[in-house]
Parts: sequence; C-alpha cells; structure tokens
Amino acid sequence: MAANNIVWHDASVTKEERREKNKYQSYVLWFTGLSGSGKSTLANALARYLYESNIQAYVLDGDNIRHGLNKDLGFTDDDRKENIRRIGEVSKLFVDSGQIVLTAFISPFREDRQQVKDILSDNEFFEVYVKCSLDECEVRDPKGLYKKARNNEIKHFTGIDSPYEEPVNPAITVDTESQDIEASVKQIVNFLLEKGLIQN
Repeated sequence: MAANNIVWHDASVTKEERREKNKYQSYVLWFTGLSGSGKSTLANALARYLYESNIQAYVLDGDNIRHGLNKDLGFTDDDRKENIRRIGEVSKLFVDSGQIVLTAFISPFREDRQQVKDILSDNEFFEVYVKCSLDECEVRDPKGLYKKARNNEIKHFTGIDSPYEEPVNPAITVDTESQDIEASVKQIVNFLLEKGLIQN
C-alpha cells in the first residue's frame, strides 16, 4: 500500500550544477539482451574506459542487484517487472547525482524498458541492444543456466520458457556474436562522442 503524507524535498545541489562541475552529462545506458550475450562484460569494459577518461560511471548489474536491493524478487513476469521498476528509480537517482549509469539487465519486456525511459528526461536514456543469438548464448552459457533451464531445473528462464522482446528502435545495437568486446566498446564510445555525451 502506498504511503501517505509524503512531500518531495528539493535538493540543495541540482543535477544541472553537478553536470556543470563534472563537465559532462549524466544519463543511463541501458544494456539489454539475453543471458550470456555479454551485457555485464561490455558494461564493465565501458566503465573502465570512462574511468580512465576521468568520467564517473557506475555499473548496475542484474545479478549483483539481486544479492541486495532485489533479493526478495524471483523470476515470474511480475517480479521481473518490479525488478526493472526499482532499477529504473535507482538509475534516475544516479542521473540526478550527475553520474553516468550503465545498467546490465536482461529486462525482457519492452513495456518495462519504456517505463524506465518515461521517468527520465530527454536524452537521459539510451537503450543498448546487446545482440547475440540464443544458440550462441547457449554455447557460451557462462553460468550454466541454459543447461539447467533445459533440464527443467530453472523455471521462467528468458529465451527458454519465458520470452525476450527485442528492442524495436534501440539507440545502438552491438552485435557481440560477430565482434569482440574491444570493438563493441569502441562502437559505443563512438556513439557517445557523436552525440556529444562525452568529449575527447
């Protein structure tokens, strides 16, 4: 049940002031794709690049978040929706704090990703589709989850017995099946440079 008698308290330091001090914009790069597509690896590689370029960025990783903030959630459709809703709100706080946030979540439903975009302002949400075929993800199977799903040891597993809705019009599509992490990071960096979201 929603709480009553809550009033928003304005911060003494604004998002715009933080951005001006940082000398760069704050926004969300939302990495979405199947398990094993390389979302977390790519987000962390990009975070390292940005860090070495003196740009503050933070990775919100699906598994890591489920160890704490969302440890009460399972993998039903409703729980997946709540998982993404919470991450969207956390991401918004990061953007308000002046940081770039890199989210690495399967986030299988288009509607949920759109809802995150809707709570942010213009040019604060960029969907990154980490494209990799189900066959290739199963071959990689870095956590052994596909094998468990095929053996009915895991229920509601995306791509097996739960759907994944590909982005219709992502800001950028990174094909991790055909290119390595270094090339994928370079592709995203070039996108950020072209959009003026980071500077050389």
